[in-house]
Amino acid sequence: MTANGHAATVPAPGCALCTTPGTFGPRHPADPRSGLCPACIAAGKPTRDGLERAVVIVAGQSLAAAEALSLATATPEELTYHLGAVKRSLRTVLQLLAPVEGEPR
Repeated sequence: MTANGHAATVPAPGCALCTTPGTFGPRHPADPRSGLCPACIAAGKPTRDGLERAVVIVAGQSLAAAEALSLATATPEELTYHLGAVKRSLRTVLQLLAPVEGEPR
C-alpha cells in the first residue's frame, strides 16, 4: 500500500496475459498494454497477423489448461469444460487456415 491508500504496483514475474517468463514492467489498470510481452502487444494490433497471434496465444492457454487436468480425478463438469475449450480453440485455429476472399491461394 502507498501512503495515499492505493495498492502499489509490483512488477509481475512474467507477461500478464500469456505468462511468458521475463520482466515486462508493472501492470497499470489505466494502460492496457502495461505488463505485456512484445508478442502480446503485437497480437493486440488490429491486423490479421495480430489476430492470428492472439488466437494462437489463447489456444495455447486452453491446451495447457486441458493438459494439466488429471483425468483420474477430474469431475465430469471439468472434463466437459476443458473438452469444449479445446474444441473452440481448434475451431478458431482452423478458421485461420481457411482461405480469405481476395487473397491469392
